[in-house]
Amino acid sequence: MAEFDLAPFIRDVPDFPKPGILFRDVTPLLADAAALREAVAAVVEPFRGAGVERVVGIESRGFLFGTPVALALGAGFGLVRKQGKLPYETRQVTYDLEYGSDTVEMHVDAVEPGQRVLLVDDLIATGGTAAASVRLLQDAGAKVVGCAFLIELEALGGRAKLGCDLVHAVLRY
Repeated sequence: MAEFDLAPFIRDVPDFPKPGILFRDVTPLLADAAALREAVAAVVEPFRGAGVERVVGIESRGFLFGTPVALALGAGFGLVRKQGKLPYETRQVTYDLEYGSDTVEMHVDAVEPGQRVLLVDDLIATGGTAAASVRLLQDAGAKVVGCAFLIELEALGGRAKLGCDLVHAVLRY
């Protein structure tokens, strides 16, 4: 099978959400069935046979990629969201931002102690939210077997903050 090039399905949007930022927009990829299928397969590939029992997606585009990844791996799916967005009892982690802090949370029953978990998001940049999500999962007793992203912005060094044994990114900029 020929290599499927996903890069043309990522739209560059300059100066969004503020001047000087080049936003990598995944919506064209989501709109194309073949590209979406290939993207999910590429995210899943290194984790086949890893015994993943739960995939956890980070709000909000991590939900879009994490759910089909979970289905492909035969695993359940859980959510990590910003504080105050989940209706049931939660556990949370607060982390530092450049100016201030933020908090992510998940339901107390999102993962089980000892469960093999794959963390998924569409993109890793500075790694703050993903690293906090890894910590949240580990605090819950989960075994984080990997962190998977469609896109990695390598110059921002987020991968180094994660504490995951296996970090996989399909596209690197």
